[in-house]
Amino acid sequence: MHLCISSLSSSTTSLLMPSPTLDYLTLIIFSLITAFTLSILCSVLNRKKKMYNLTNMKGRVTIYSTTGCPHCKHAKSALNELGIPFVDVNLDNYPQARKEMEEKTNRRTVPQIFFNNIHVGGNDEFSKLEKDRLQELVNEVTNNEPPADAPQIPDPSTAVQSDVSSDIKCEPDEYAVLAKALRESGLVSNHRKNLKWHKKTIIGSEATEWLAKHKNIDIDEALKLGQELIDRYFLHPIHGDRKFENGSSYYRFLEDDDDKALNMEFTSECEPRSASEVGEDLRRLILKTYSKYLSNDGKKIDYKGIAESQEFQEYRRAAAELQRVNVATLSKEEKLAFFINIYNALIVHANITVGPPVTVWQRYRYFNTVSYKIGGYNYTLNEIENGLLRGNRKAVGSFRKPFSKDDPRLPIALTELDSRVHFALVCGARSCPPVKTYSSKEIYEQLQSAGEAFLEGDEALQIGEKEVKVSEIFKWYRVDFGTTDEQVIQRIFEHTGPGSKRNKLQTLLENKSSVKLSYLPYNWDLNSN
Repeated sequence: MHLCISSLSSSTTSLLMPSPTLDYLTLIIFSLITAFTLSILCSVLNRKKKMYNLTNMKGRVTIYSTTGCPHCKHAKSALNELGIPFVDVNLDNYPQARKEMEEKTNRRTVPQIFFNNIHVGGNDEFSKLEKDRLQELVNEVTNNEPPADAPQIPDPSTAVQSDVSSDIKCEPDEYAVLAKALRESGLVSNHRKNLKWHKKTIIGSEATEWLAKHKNIDIDEALKLGQELIDRYFLHPIHGDRKFENGSSYYRFLEDDDDKALNMEFTSECEPRSASEVGEDLRRLILKTYSKYLSNDGKKIDYKGIAESQEFQEYRRAAAELQRVNVATLSKEEKLAFFINIYNALIVHANITVGPPVTVWQRYRYFNTVSYKIGGYNYTLNEIENGLLRGNRKAVGSFRKPFSKDDPRLPIALTELDSRVHFALVCGARSCPPVKTYSSKEIYEQLQSAGEAFLEGDEALQIGEKEVKVSEIFKWYRVDFGTTDEQVIQRIFEHTGPGSKRNKLQTLLENKSSVKLSYLPYNWDLNSN
């Protein structure tokens, strides 16, 4: 305090010095006011300084994290503000460290924070530490080296390279060149049959004749080429089976569909890759972008910054590859990871380019119109969530299923519902789960972690003596969690990680007492700056 006052005195004395003509009592009052004023100024300045400035620690603070994790970013920001150095063990880069973290903490969620071998817990526990307890932990790492049972730091040479090249290369597709030439041949036009117009279409017979002439081949070979263009998702028939015929049928190029899919800004001219490979690249790109523009407190996303970023421009071009991927051959685990990642990426994409919904009507239109073209077909957010991931179940407030019995997209839908997908899908609102990405190899563990992380927060789960308050997600999708309150509470218990909340739920279930299930208000405010 003395140093602070002396540093401020030269700049404040001339402003606060009273007139020499004032009496002694006035001088005393003035001195007290001056001391009080300087004390407040020092307090303000000291708040801006780091509480600790540990430069010569004998021990180590370790934090387990993942890329793009909001709670991880908040915890690391808090440690930096306190002046406490730490070692960040990113589980995306060092997946082998996850096993040790789970063994030492009995938890799957991140962050997990250690001061030497002392496990503090996650971001919530760290933020609630009493000042005296924090000082004890600081003393521990200041004066003591890490014991043998402290978390081990992975060898940097074992890090997994998870970044995506800024310019994703691809093999050019010869059929893309042919499709472009056919589309620009002048044959695409508006055609009327009976009383109905078919806009921007091409007639099968005319396309067959052009292909034969352009490639100098016979009609049979031209028909095979036309079929290849359909099979490779360059064009599709307006009606009937996906078959190319030398007749009066109409066909339309994907670029000429009027569904306004957000990934149709560019045409994919790449040789089609596996859906898993494309999905993995997009997963890494969106995670890289999201992580960079996530606020330090982990609660907000700078959508404007993303829109102007080079990373987002790369993502827009890369998303064009979805137009022609084959999702029919994906396994259950691959479908789960692929469509969860695509749904979450589409939310971010739409919030940037379309704008987030505000009213109930806007939300209805948003989830039923915002779409990507995937494997030749259009998929809205509603169709990805309720049609594919929920096994073609009715959306909230809807009277019919997303896909009819003869919809060609129906075979892509999962046949078994994993209710944990609700903890993985984001909507851009404050009460939604945070954006994360998922891999097919670890999808079930990641979904469990997502549920545990979501239910850790009081905005998603609060437990009283005879009442369980839970996110309205459990109300809207109650059919996915159980038909009775007890079944829903049992499912919540299964998705809650080790700790006080799980223990309370277990006690309620074991006592079989009457427990009221109620729902917490949902915050639809946008998670943006």
